Amino acid sequence: MDELLYIEPGSGSYIIQVIVAAVLGAAFWIRMSWQRVKAFFLGRKYKPKDKEEKKAP
Repeated sequence: MDELLYIEPGSGSYIIQVIVAAVLGAAFWIRMSWQRVKAFFLGRKYKPKDKEEKKAP
């Protein structure tokens, strides 16, 4: 039963890597979708903004 409690260093670092990637992925998604999330909770309609207008050369 004691052998089931052992976590190899490689497995432990992989678990930590997955946790860090999940947290950073969630933070990135929230940052990219912040206006949409804010509009949802405030009951407004989301209107995307064009930061740069593309002009034809």
